Amino acid sequence: MRPFTPSILLHSLGLFVTGVVCATEMTAEQRSFFESKIRPVLVKQCYECHSVDAKKLGGKLLLDAPSEMIAGGESGPSLIPGKPDESLIIQALRYDGLEMPPKKPLPASVIADFVTWVKLGAPDPREELPKTAKAASKPAQEPLWSLKPVAAPKPPAVKNKAWPRGTIDSFVLAKMEAKGLQPAADADRRTLLRRLSFDLVGLPPSDTSDVSDLSDYVDSLLASPHFGERWGRHWLDVARYAESNGNDGLSRNPSFPHAWRYRDYVIAAFNEDTPYDRFITEQIAGDLLPAESDAQRDRQLIATAFLALSAKPAKAMNDNFEMDVVADQIGVVGSGIMALSVGCARCHDHKTDPIPTRDYYALAGIFKSSETMWGAAAHQSLTAPQTALHELKAAKPLKPRAEIEQIILDNPPRRAPSKPAFKYEPGAALAMGVREGKAIVDCKLNIDGESKKLGPAIPRGFLSVCGDTTLKPDAKQSGRLQLAQWLASPKHPLTARVIVNRVWQHLFGEGLVRTPNDFGAYGEKPSHPELLDHLATQFMRDGWSIKRLVRSIVLSRTYQLSSAFDESLREADPDNVLLTRHNRRRLDAESVRDAMLVAAANLNPQPAQGSLIQGRDVLINELPPLHQPDTHRSIYLTMLRNSMPPELTPFNLPDATGVIGKRDDSTLATQALYLLNNDFLVEQSRRFAGRVQHSANDDAARIQFAYGQAFGRAASETETQRAHDFIREAGLMLASSQNDENKRLSDVWAAFCQALLASNELRYVD
Repeated sequence: MRPFTPSILLHSLGLFVTGVVCATEMTAEQRSFFESKIRPVLVKQCYECHSVDAKKLGGKLLLDAPSEMIAGGESGPSLIPGKPDESLIIQALRYDGLEMPPKKPLPASVIADFVTWVKLGAPDPREELPKTAKAASKPAQEPLWSLKPVAAPKPPAVKNKAWPRGTIDSFVLAKMEAKGLQPAADADRRTLLRRLSFDLVGLPPSDTSDVSDLSDYVDSLLASPHFGERWGRHWLDVARYAESNGNDGLSRNPSFPHAWRYRDYVIAAFNEDTPYDRFITEQIAGDLLPAESDAQRDRQLIATAFLALSAKPAKAMNDNFEMDVVADQIGVVGSGIMALSVGCARCHDHKTDPIPTRDYYALAGIFKSSETMWGAAAHQSLTAPQTALHELKAAKPLKPRAEIEQIILDNPPRRAPSKPAFKYEPGAALAMGVREGKAIVDCKLNIDGESKKLGPAIPRGFLSVCGDTTLKPDAKQSGRLQLAQWLASPKHPLTARVIVNRVWQHLFGEGLVRTPNDFGAYGEKPSHPELLDHLATQFMRDGWSIKRLVRSIVLSRTYQLSSAFDESLREADPDNVLLTRHNRRRLDAESVRDAMLVAAANLNPQPAQGSLIQGRDVLINELPPLHQPDTHRSIYLTMLRNSMPPELTPFNLPDATGVIGKRDDSTLATQALYLLNNDFLVEQSRRFAGRVQHSANDDAARIQFAYGQAFGRAASETETQRAHDFIREAGLMLASSQNDENKRLSDVWAAFCQALLASNELRYVD
């Protein structure tokens, strides 16, 4: 019989209306949010009075176990998942009737984290075992699959020897045959060319009538400068790229006026097919690498912005500011490169993964021995230094764009700042990044994650359970160079597996490991572990080349399957774990916008120069919106935390506050409103309509032209008839209110074109 707990009573009383997120249902992002934002605060601020180890239990309230926290104490349930305003713990943190902690309120940013947590359903991975339980009572855990050395498995034998086109297909087909299944049919030519174009360059295909050899077509896409714009955007999600800090607890949002240089570095690296081991080495220790030219040194310095791009709290409200910056740097290396939530070990040994607290502070010493630089505005408000690029000759500073000059001149700050709000030096080229600190130090263990409660100093080092154990930090340097070499070593079991999985996910919609940021115990195990290791091994043999990896995958028969399938496959493989067909996917926000610009013949294919906030050290919240009309590709839009581009936000654009391995693809009401009313879409529809009207002298030919531009195909007879009916009926509806016939026709065709741009066919790829 299931033991009776307070949670059962609460359930019977109907207090789980919205439902708490239990550990088995928790996403990797939810787990990471709790471990990094919630657990440390509970340990530091609450456990002294509200845990089983408390000398005197306050208010009969326990906060060290999920069910007890929900059950509450003398005042009732402490939280109601999904309803922060009705949760006593939020009221107490806000000092609204109750006051916790009693000495002084917590910073607004911490309270906001708790509100977010409760809105998410209060995901809580803590165990329900009493704290007095002995560790020996827990069942022994199997060693993590992801920490075992990468193998080089032999391709399996398959029954249908005619089906595979290569090794990838053999691994996939063997899994299907073991379940008695057969793959779906191959995709048709048009579908496949469209899929390839969006996956490789993020744009709809241009004229493909002369494509005779698929491998040549793939090579042309890989050679396109748009490849770096597409795949660079994927990496910017991992790197939490943004051009402002975000609200820091004091309602300020300082700009990162030099972040765009890192964006351009990433795009160039993917276009040049910089080997991935070199790519991550430059981002962690580019300043410590030798350079053959000024331009190369500049590029390496810019690369280290990877470690400086985080949303930083206000130092004035946070005693742990320095260690919070270090925690972000450990987090982006851990989750982004190794897919391990190392940050959980900041306060305690990791509960499930073999990461002790000592390993966390061994890494922390490396970053404490480094100096982070992110711009003059951040320097003014967050007391962080900035630096000019050394010997910088190749990357000349660009003049601020005209739109910014207009904003600055016409819209002065609403209140006078204590220091000049706007500063620009045309002679100084600046970059975000890191460099060696003034002192090389080992970090002392922070007891319970609290920087004022110090334990012994921990020698700088790496995770003790994986990688090349012979590598040690240089005693005279921070250790970032050796950290990069440790990560980029073929002996590391995670680095190649993680990036191969990310590439697979971007091509199929799901990774072989469906938790791309979590290869730990809480993450999912790979659906095809032998295939993952085969790809990782081949990737390293091929010189860590992203382009060669992409090419090998998209030329496989597995990638080229149709997304159409019969009901028997749905029943046998409902989540397509066995890769029996291709996944139909909605385009990401950038590709939706760019496809609309292409249909309207309004896309500027050239790289944008700089950024709207280039050279402007400002507090974003003191200005009106900085987003201006722009026809460049979406990757070049101004990415401000708390104020992302309005053309992209309805379609699940990440907020850049953490490492994003997989974007949310939920359907929201705001998307429908965007497709009906957004000024950008209305403008592109009118431009598209102008092209359609001038394309031919009769409506039938115009309809065919419109379908060709929007979808790359001809309209069917049924679609043609429906289009004729729409144009006729819309014209009749407007006749009474619009006397100008030319204007009426323009409005009718604009409405028709908007319907095409808003359609599922434009926004989805099969």
